[in-house]
Amino acid sequence: MNNSGPGFFTVASSTLHMMLSSATPVALAALGGLLTEHAGIMNIGMDGMILMGAFVAAAISAALASAMLGVLAAILFGVIVGLFFALFVVKLRSDEFIIGCALNTLALGLTGYFARAWFGTQGIRDAAHFAKLSIPLVKDVPFVGDVFSGQSVFVYVTWLLVAVMWLFVYRTPTGFWIRAAGESPETLRTAGKNPERMKWVASILCGVFCGLAGAYLSLGNLNGTFVEGMSDSRGYIAFACVIFSAANPAKAYLAALMFGFFDALGDQLQGVIRSNLPYAYLMKAIPYVITIVMMVYVVVRAQRKREHTAKQQLKKLN
Repeated sequence: MNNSGPGFFTVASSTLHMMLSSATPVALAALGGLLTEHAGIMNIGMDGMILMGAFVAAAISAALASAMLGVLAAILFGVIVGLFFALFVVKLRSDEFIIGCALNTLALGLTGYFARAWFGTQGIRDAAHFAKLSIPLVKDVPFVGDVFSGQSVFVYVTWLLVAVMWLFVYRTPTGFWIRAAGESPETLRTAGKNPERMKWVASILCGVFCGLAGAYLSLGNLNGTFVEGMSDSRGYIAFACVIFSAANPAKAYLAALMFGFFDALGDQLQGVIRSNLPYAYLMKAIPYVITIVMMVYVVVRAQRKREHTAKQQLKKLN
């Protein structure tokens, strides 16, 4: 009896390969978002930061025929957007939720307008981009090579950045000051450090990571392509990963992997039932439903923790 469909290991390796790819932009943005979270800033504007990073990277790469210059431009623009965000949130003390939402809306409108004005209705296509890397020796290992080899360089850099960010947040003075800026700003001020300055640093670094996430989407994942709204709510997913992981870099990456897995699973299921479009599109909603469930779990867990703490305090008083 012939089996015309792909084998289990082929499907599994393909799903895991897609998982790593899908998780990367979310993880990169989450690495920036956890810094602002530690600094006491709820940065809901990461989706707009990612989208602008994707556009700038693709536009510069297309104009200068250099993917590396496109990435550098996305990072530089991320610094500018981070400064813009910090100006309103830290300096002018505006509501961070409103500023974040405004940033997302502004990014969607500006990138859509300039993409159409400069590159036509098709957006940016076939800009200089990064080729997939084939890892020697690893690529020849059955199953393992199919999962880990042939990824964009951004995927491997993200692994390194997760480790670097963990060391930065928990093992360096600057990381300690950023955490203190959110947890106990007056204590930090007493120690001679400016909490507002740490919030500026966190916002700028968040812009850098979101710029990298956007550059990956356009130059690492979609082969030099930019289309309107291509961030596809990944900034919100990254924010959910930050909350779910309690702003821990390693846990945030694991949360991003969970999103990536369900996104890849949705793609696989969409391919299986592509003949029925309503159900196929429904499969793409799986990772977002999981994210909502994840956020509900975090809220419920936090509420139960507060209730438990309150009960313990009452017992002590009695």
